[in-house]
Amino acid sequence: METKKEVNENGNSEDSSRTLTDGSICGFESLYRLLQSSLSPEIFKEVSRLLIGLNCGKALEPLTIVETAKGLSSQHDFDIQAFRFNADKEILREPRIVRVGLIQNSIALPTTAPFLDQKKAIFQKLKPIIDAAGASGVNILCLQEAWMMPFAFCTREKRWCEFAEPADGESTQFLQGFARKYNMVIVNPILERDLKHGETIWNTAVIIGNNGNIIGKHRKNHIPRVGDFNESTYYMEGNTGHPVFETAYGKIGVNICYGRHHPLNWLAFGLNGAEIVFNPSATVGELSEPMWPIEARNAAIANSYFVGSINRVGTEVFPNPFTSGDGKPQHADFGHFYGSSHVSAPDASCTPSLSRNKDGLLISDMDLNLCRQLKDKWGFRMTARYELYADMLSRYVKPDFEPQVISDPLLHKNHL
Repeated sequence: METKKEVNENGNSEDSSRTLTDGSICGFESLYRLLQSSLSPEIFKEVSRLLIGLNCGKALEPLTIVETAKGLSSQHDFDIQAFRFNADKEILREPRIVRVGLIQNSIALPTTAPFLDQKKAIFQKLKPIIDAAGASGVNILCLQEAWMMPFAFCTREKRWCEFAEPADGESTQFLQGFARKYNMVIVNPILERDLKHGETIWNTAVIIGNNGNIIGKHRKNHIPRVGDFNESTYYMEGNTGHPVFETAYGKIGVNICYGRHHPLNWLAFGLNGAEIVFNPSATVGELSEPMWPIEARNAAIANSYFVGSINRVGTEVFPNPFTSGDGKPQHADFGHFYGSSHVSAPDASCTPSLSRNKDGLLISDMDLNLCRQLKDKWGFRMTARYELYADMLSRYVKPDFEPQVISDPLLHKNHL
């Protein structure tokens, strides 16, 4: 935990008057921790209520972290936090408690290191974090987007395609051992090389069952062409629809990264019955940080499911400078991946975020009964007008579509 920074003669933090390069916020690992340190307990309690909401009318409960996980966190210097989402007690159903883990991490070696060394180093870096999740009794674990490589999709250089691997390849095999060891479902987002279809490359999440089996996979639906994110150089829009995977612990979907900006993408996973939707991502502060705490939380509310948002950390510098086509000078990095992984619940509550600048493991107990309770409370499914949306969309995709605009008949009439 951070400590308060020295205050200068003007009453300001020494860190607040300069731009930091370590990814912190005025020397703090997150906004939540900055506020917690800066405000009195009474004021912080009220700010926290407004910032992260209330779960079943109460402040979100922290979970006790087991000593094994604490030790691994201390030894390997990663952030670890744990919380519980409750649901109201029901008469006809027992609680359905699922323990979910999210892992965020930076790369382990410079991008100039041999590719095989880079991948092996990331494996070794994640091992103690996954062990901490296993020791904590995590049932479903999700890693960040393309966790097994640097996020090189800004460079347009094809050599980074060498990191692509089959769905049942090295990264999946590495995680299957943990799935069997800890009886844990693992969501494994990789750069996939489809050997059965001409070695086409996809951005894919492989779902590994708690017995180490492959349940299935989902390929990223929406590909960004924004700023440095030139991802269509490497892979195109996925072809798997919006699958929901029924696991031993609940029904899960995976909305990969840029898909979080598309409300209908979130909706489709909900219509297919998802209870938890993971959003493994790689996004940087200058581009998206104000949107990060809003979109997933809104999706959880609108679709009555839990959302686990994961973002990598660190600044990845590449050997050859590149440009974005946006008029900025050439540069050799994306900017800072700001971490801040968190969980959002259907009742509008959410966890505090993990660190902006450290590897981390976020553990959340969630009672999946809360999903149906919020459906019953708000009735979004019953009050939605899907037939109107279906008609609108069927007309919109046609070349002769005309928007439904009714103009004021006096709008363009000349008056004397």
